[in-house]
Amino acid sequence: SSPPPTPHRTAPAGPLPDLIRDRVIAALTEAGGDADAAQAALIKSAVPDVMRLFAASRVGGRYEHSEFPPTADILQKRRQKGSDSIWEGRPKWRSDDIRRNVRAAGITLDVTALDTNAAYLAALKTWLPIGKLVHSEGGHHDLKRSGVHLVDPGEWTTPDLPSPLGSRQEPGPLWITEPTLRALIRCAKMNLCAPPKIMESWTSGASEGLLEKMRRALVAVRDEAIANNNEVTTEYVKSMYSKFVSTIGESAANREIRRPDWMHIIRSQAFVNLWLKAYKAHKAGLTVVQMSGTDELHVAGDWREVFSEGRGLSQVKAKSTYTLGGNE
Repeated sequence: SSPPPTPHRTAPAGPLPDLIRDRVIAALTEAGGDADAAQAALIKSAVPDVMRLFAASRVGGRYEHSEFPPTADILQKRRQKGSDSIWEGRPKWRSDDIRRNVRAAGITLDVTALDTNAAYLAALKTWLPIGKLVHSEGGHHDLKRSGVHLVDPGEWTTPDLPSPLGSRQEPGPLWITEPTLRALIRCAKMNLCAPPKIMESWTSGASEGLLEKMRRALVAVRDEAIANNNEVTTEYVKSMYSKFVSTIGESAANREIRRPDWMHIIRSQAFVNLWLKAYKAHKAGLTVVQMSGTDELHVAGDWREVFSEGRGLSQVKAKSTYTLGGNE
């Protein structure tokens, strides 16, 4: 079905980044120049502020997204304080083979723990369902749709790389999101694993640009704040995008939207982005030692030949270094 027409929205008076900058100036003025007090106030108001930014970013949008679509059964929490059945693919992987081989050979291996920047901010660029999710059965995958899928994953056949499925150990079918499915399909085409089998899906027509204007505004202000050593704005922007992701599901802190499918998809996209960095490192000849959390990648080799160092969205930072083997 075609998406509903776009409702009338009031365009912001100036560029989207100005909404963020003006809010910081107002908070500093109200706090009498006290940076700590202003930062605390900004973080406290991050949820309504980011939702206003999101609404402004949708002015003139091609599609009108649904803010409160019916929640598919598979996205319903199984207990009041529990979770639903969606597997996001959070990684927790360490190459035990490398550690064993280093010890057996009596050599040492220098490893750098890399930290990716603003993982959830980068993950706002992802294919999101526009309207309510519709159920379907069978193995057809439509690239113009997005949602969650019950998949029987193919066997992972590449021991020196983690699977995009993350830390899951149990065999058999599981519900995964669009980014994880697309990553598995891509891996199968690269002969890293057997193809996944789609059993059923909950999907909607999708767009990769629903959050793009908001993401670009946040990136622009973040880059500017980092260049100017403006920690108040840097922490405010971090709070805006992280709380957007954490509250758009079913949170009492955000009454303006209920999209648990978006929440799962954005988180999964962050994990897939980390996996893509691991694959890039592996393909460039680095040894991938560990991948965990949302933003941590451990590699051995000259990583600066592969990744740019810095605090930018596409860059990485060296978090720590350690040595495998020897007297470990």
